[in-house]
Amino acid sequence: MNVSRFPISRRRFSVLAGAGLAGGFGIARAQDSSRVLLGMSAPFTGPSAEQGIQFHAGAKALFDRLNAKGGVNGRQIEIRPLDDGYEPDRCAANTERLIKDDVLALFGYFGTVTSLAAFPLADAARLPFLAPLSGAPVLRQPFRRNVFHLRASYDEETARIVKDLVELNMERIGVFYQNDPYGEAGLAGVTKALAGHKLKPFATGTVERNSLDVDSAVNALAKSGAQAIVQVGLYKPCAEFIRKARKAGYAGPCYNLSPVGTTALIEELGKQAAGVMVSQVTPSPYSMSKPITRDFMDAIAAGGNKVQANYTSMEGFLAAKMFVEGLRRINGKPTREGLITALESVNEDLGGFRIKFGADNHAASSFVELSMLTADGRVRV
Repeated sequence: MNVSRFPISRRRFSVLAGAGLAGGFGIARAQDSSRVLLGMSAPFTGPSAEQGIQFHAGAKALFDRLNAKGGVNGRQIEIRPLDDGYEPDRCAANTERLIKDDVLALFGYFGTVTSLAAFPLADAARLPFLAPLSGAPVLRQPFRRNVFHLRASYDEETARIVKDLVELNMERIGVFYQNDPYGEAGLAGVTKALAGHKLKPFATGTVERNSLDVDSAVNALAKSGAQAIVQVGLYKPCAEFIRKARKAGYAGPCYNLSPVGTTALIEELGKQAAGVMVSQVTPSPYSMSKPITRDFMDAIAAGGNKVQANYTSMEGFLAAKMFVEGLRRINGKPTREGLITALESVNEDLGGFRIKFGADNHAASSFVELSMLTADGRVRV
């Protein structure tokens, strides 16, 4: 098993997350011959803030290292991050602002419902939409030529979770999910995976987006007789559910999809994190066995160790790598259409994590593995 090298403290997490974000909110300028501007709308405040902060920090670690060496093809790469609080209306307004700023591409948007709010605007502007932090099928079907996915889909994550549970002889599987397109996509994935084993969700419970009101879900699931519960939500409501479900007598395992935010979930649960499972869509940021993780840690060190290594910052780093692979393939001034064409030619092993696109395939990876959280703030895979 690979194990995270350092215990996580809440204070250290908060300090490093803030430091990783510092400097990223400069005034944006139009594209010019010496720079490339990306636009990012994500939660930087509110109950989902750590997701946006950490993804941005991981991407910026790579861009800062490249910029210090002259950039890519002589151009510096900058990200303009805007806070949407994980609310679709704010995300749409941010996207309009970024389009006016003439960004080359939209990058690292967090969430299904927010990405759906941005899609019509990105389509109208013919803007590349890169590496949304969501695996929802609704973002992948129908196929959009301007959208490129880094991570595996929710169907692939839930299939891996259900496979593990069935192999453990668990058939009564409940689902706790966020009542929005993200949660519905996760529920659909679990339902589809269970159907392959001639099963169906044993019980369900919901929570509203950006809410911690989980009481009705606890009542529906904790004493239902479910042997295991799959959670499709973010770290604060999922942690609240686990605490209250345990108090109500539920003793079975809880499995989470990757957008939950592994580090933040550990922080919220403390010792109650022991045994909680999370599916992951990137290699472990804690195991030095893969070159991509060593490269990630080198980038963090080059920036003064201001970024915390975790799964979300690793995903941001990989998304930045994906963008750079496309940018390097453009001859002359980067254009939106040129970036789309260039990305479709990418087929690279980044050091233990392969990304591959094509003219009719804009999903780079199907990588999924399971991790287990421990009581002392570690992650085992």
